[in-house]
Amino acid sequence: MSKEKMVTAITSMEDDFAQWYTDIVKKADLIDYSSVRGCMILRPYGYAIWELIQKQLDERFKATGHENVYMPMFIPESLLQKEKDHVEGFAPEVAWVTHGGEEKLTDRLCVRPTSETLFCEHYSNIVHSYRDLPKLYNQWCSVVRWEKTTRPFLRSLEFLWQEGHTVHATAEEAQEETIAQLNEYADFCEKVLSMPVIKGKKTDKEKFAGAKSTYTIESLMHDGKALQSGTSHNFGDGFAKAFDIQYTDKNNKLQYVHETSWGVSTRLIGGLIMVHSDNNGLVLPPKVAPIQVIIVPVMQKKEGVLEKASEIMKELSKVCRVRLDDSDKSPGWKFSEYEMKGVPIRVELGPRDIENNQAVLARRDTGEKVTVKLSDIADEVLSLLDNIQVSLLEKATKHRNSKTSEAKNMEEFKNVLKTNQGFIKAMWCGNEECENKIKEDTGASSRCMPFEQEHISDVCVCCGKPAEKMVVWGKAY
Repeated sequence: MSKEKMVTAITSMEDDFAQWYTDIVKKADLIDYSSVRGCMILRPYGYAIWELIQKQLDERFKATGHENVYMPMFIPESLLQKEKDHVEGFAPEVAWVTHGGEEKLTDRLCVRPTSETLFCEHYSNIVHSYRDLPKLYNQWCSVVRWEKTTRPFLRSLEFLWQEGHTVHATAEEAQEETIAQLNEYADFCEKVLSMPVIKGKKTDKEKFAGAKSTYTIESLMHDGKALQSGTSHNFGDGFAKAFDIQYTDKNNKLQYVHETSWGVSTRLIGGLIMVHSDNNGLVLPPKVAPIQVIIVPVMQKKEGVLEKASEIMKELSKVCRVRLDDSDKSPGWKFSEYEMKGVPIRVELGPRDIENNQAVLARRDTGEKVTVKLSDIADEVLSLLDNIQVSLLEKATKHRNSKTSEAKNMEEFKNVLKTNQGFIKAMWCGNEECENKIKEDTGASSRCMPFEQEHISDVCVCCGKPAEKMVVWGKAY
C-alpha cells in the first residue's frame, strides 16, 4: 500500500502554496473550522504547540520581573475614545456589543482588539508615587479583530496571544524595555522556534496606532513572503496624558509615566509551518513538538516486541516527550501519520532489532536513519534532538539569505519580485509618498528599518533623492 493511500497526500507547495498550508493545518490535526466565519477550533495537537510556546515565553517574562494579570474582555466605548489615534487605527476591526439580553446598552462595549485602554485606566488608579514604578505586567488572553480575509493562525477573527503592558518613570527606561522585549522575542524565535528573524523599527506609516515608535521581528516564509512575527511598542507619554497616569517623583513633582506594549500570538504557529514544513507535512522544532519521539513497534504481535518498546518508552520519558503507538494500524501507516504531524524522531523497533540490542532512529527533517544501541538510546535521542533544532535554524537561515536581494532602483526592485521574491534591501528617502508608491506599484511594503544598517546606494530606490535609511521590503501576510 502506498504512502499516498495510507495518509491522504497534501498539495505540493510548488503547485499551490495556500492550499499546501491549508492541507497541513487540517491533516496534521492542528485545527478545525467552526461555524463562525474566520474562527478556528484549536485541536489538542495544535493547542499543545501553543502551550509549549506559552510556557517557554512565560518563563522568560517572569525571569525578567514581569507578572501576569487578566483584564476584562469588554471595553466601554467611552474609554476607547480617550486615545484618538489608537481608536482610529482599530475602528475598522472592532466588534461591538450593543445589547445585554433584550436591553440596548447606553455605552456600547468593544470586544477587546487589544487592551491598552484597560491597562491605562488601571495604571491611573494604582500608580501614585515613584515607588510604584515600574509596573511590569503581561496578559495571556484572546482578542477579536473583524478581519475581512482570514486564514488559520495567520489572520482570524479571534486569536490567542500575550500582550505585555509596562509603565516606567522615564523615557529611557521605557525605551530600554521596548528593545529588551524585542530582543527576547528574536532570541525565542531563533533558539526555540528555529526561525531566523530581522529586527528593526517600523516606519511611521506602519507603526502601531497611538505609538511613539514600533519595533518588529520579521521572518521569511517558504514562498518568499514576510511574516510580522512579533512587535514591541514605545508609547512615550501619549497614553499617560490621555488617561492622566501621573506619579509624584523624588522631588515631589508630578510627572507622566512612559509606557510600552509588546505581543506575539498564535500567528507564530503559522510561521512555524511556513518556515519548516515540507510536502510530506508538518516539520516541528523539537522544543515545541508535543511529541518529540514516537516509538513504532514493527511486527508488534511477536513475543517481546511491545514489552521492549514499553521499556524504551519508560527510559526515554525521563529525557523527552515520548509516545508509544501500539495501535493495530500498520507500521507504514504510522510512519506516514507521524511524518504528517512533524514528530522530530521516530524509533523503529522489531524482533531483529531486539535480537541485536538495537533500534533505528529516523529524523523527520532529513529522513536520515541511524542504528543505535538500546543501552545508548537516551543519550542518542537527546543529541539528535539538539542537532535537529540547530539544523532547522541553519536551513531556514540559508533559505532566507538565498531569498534576500538588493535593489538600487525600481527596475531592479521589480525584477527581484519576479525572479526571487523575498526580502529586498533598498534605500529610502524617508518620504511616505515613496513608501506608498512602492506598495501601489509592486505590492511590497516596508517591513522594517533594520538595526543593522547597510549602505546599498546614496539615493532612494523610488525617487532618486538622497537616502536616509536602508529598509527591508517585501510582500507580506
